[in-house]
Amino acid sequence: MDTFIIVLKSIMIGALVGFGVGAGAARMFHAPRVQGMGAFRTFGELNACEGDPIAHFSFGLGFLFNSWASVVGAGALTQDVEHRIIPNWAAAALLWKNKNVAETLHNPKKMALAGAITGMIVVTVMNSTAASIPESMQKVATTVLIPAADWLINPIMPIVFWTAAMDAGKRTGIWGTVLGGMAHLIMGNAVPGIVLGILIGKGVDDSGWNRITKTLVIAVVLLFVLSAFFRGFDAKLLQSIHAEVPEWLIEFHKFFGSEVK
Repeated sequence: MDTFIIVLKSIMIGALVGFGVGAGAARMFHAPRVQGMGAFRTFGELNACEGDPIAHFSFGLGFLFNSWASVVGAGALTQDVEHRIIPNWAAAALLWKNKNVAETLHNPKKMALAGAITGMIVVTVMNSTAASIPESMQKVATTVLIPAADWLINPIMPIVFWTAAMDAGKRTGIWGTVLGGMAHLIMGNAVPGIVLGILIGKGVDDSGWNRITKTLVIAVVLLFVLSAFFRGFDAKLLQSIHAEVPEWLIEFHKFFGSEVK
């Protein structure tokens, strides 16, 4: 009876999550004409697969083991299920018969339906298998699979995206390298910066320095500044060169709720 309830709830949750994730990922391709509903990294990763169904499926599969191990060991779905597995597998399912991205990956209605079906399957399989695995196996999944998947996320994924940025052209390579390096220093992972660098570089190559690309650059600069501030990067930078952190800077961080050690 408990397994039946888990499966029933998983189907409902997976369908709702997959519907929103699929539609949101597709709408990102129509911004700024319509309101985007997805994450920049999902948008960049979907673009990186270049409409190849095998690439989309393989990319999602790479994060399946880490997510499954987290469900088994911690009882919680990771964000990779929503950001990477469901949208990429939904795209792979649609692109398998029709490789025209305008009619598949960029279509919110089709991606919403494919995402809902994918979400039902993925969430149900993960939750049902996790509930039936003995505690001893849960420890194995936590101690073996999660560290292995961490190697995929960092440093393998940054290398793959940086290579893609370099292959996309000189301008895109420079933006990807600079923003990727900054993201690694501030956030601990270069992928978000490289993806944003690819978006800026290709945007400038395709349409020049117009209002959209300038707005994107300003938004990225603000993102990095705010992220660095709330992570206390300025104070850590001073500490790394053995300089004393001023008291006014510590108080300034406290005022905005960013504690500095």
